[in-house]
Amino acid sequence: MSIHLFKTAKKLVTGINASEKLVEYIQQLNMTRVLILTDKGVLNSPAVNKIEKNLIENSISYSIYSDITPEPEIEVVLKTKKFFDHDNFDGIVAIGGGSVIDTAKCVAIFGNTSEPLENLFGENKVKEKGLPLIVLPTTAGTGSEVTNISILSDTKNQVKKGIVSDYLLPDVAIVAPELTVSCPPSITAASGIDALVHAIEAFISVNASPITDALAIQAMTLIMKSLPVAYASPENMNAREDLANGSLMAGLAFGNAGVGAVHALAYPLGGRFHMAHGVSNALLLPYVMEFNKIACLDKFKIIAQCFEEPIEGCNSIQIADKVIKRLHILCEMVNIPAGLESFGISKDVIPELAAEAIKVERLLRNNPRKLNLKEIEQIYEAAY
Repeated sequence: MSIHLFKTAKKLVTGINASEKLVEYIQQLNMTRVLILTDKGVLNSPAVNKIEKNLIENSISYSIYSDITPEPEIEVVLKTKKFFDHDNFDGIVAIGGGSVIDTAKCVAIFGNTSEPLENLFGENKVKEKGLPLIVLPTTAGTGSEVTNISILSDTKNQVKKGIVSDYLLPDVAIVAPELTVSCPPSITAASGIDALVHAIEAFISVNASPITDALAIQAMTLIMKSLPVAYASPENMNAREDLANGSLMAGLAFGNAGVGAVHALAYPLGGRFHMAHGVSNALLLPYVMEFNKIACLDKFKIIAQCFEEPIEGCNSIQIADKVIKRLHILCEMVNIPAGLESFGISKDVIPELAAEAIKVERLLRNNPRKLNLKEIEQIYEAAY
């Protein structure tokens, strides 16, 4: 018997055209001078143009900063903070993928602290709430809109670092499927697989609860059904809505149950080789699940049902193998590159990657099966 705590954004707003509610929540939070954070790819999209029009019509004062790059580096946050410091902003709106939202979480903190950014890495180092924060994800994948963590790249040490604090949870998360329509197919694929990893890892986490299980199960069901359709037919709003809801549910699940070895092993790939987070997760997922299967065979049966995989007459090992095969097939369907070798990564660096991955104890402790250094090396080798 365990006691579980469930954390998320203060308000969740979902559904097609939910982005039209932004002005209402800006006014509710008494924002009078708003900093909008986004990236160059999203800046001139029809959805953002419509949001700007609504802000102007409602006399909302705002400035836009869009120099945020994928897999944001510590330097990106510091540059964004400089822009933030030049004006008297009293609220932040993030419109973008996980990189934009993670950056916005950090910048919001600086509204109420002068603590250097490097002092905030780790768990519970942020001491108070920052500025009001509204987030609108434009990808269906990261779940950052409902989690209490911001992940940044430390280019000096070639690793990824996390700031973990409940003060990072947004005040409002608006999950509007129409914002994801302009997302390129490659990003739809990578972020969609990322969301599936969140759901699976939350489901098999040692910290899973009945509530996170329910969310993870529905997330896996929705994502498996909708991702190939959204990838092949970007304008299909039914698929976009299912994928957005699946991603949100996966975010709620892993934001409370945690993720495990897939993410821990993915971090060094992003930190050292700047591999997109969703891609590195997708590449490692089947191989980590192969390692994990004997520790959670009962969970694989439920995952197979979410995948609508026929399992009649199969024993538990055969069911797990069917799930793992299906994961390989899904990655192939959405053109996720197979293997570390396809990224020009040498086998010689595997011991170094493993040495970095085993340090990510914050995530490895959630995994259903404990890993040692040699086992981590073997997973990287299998994924090569």
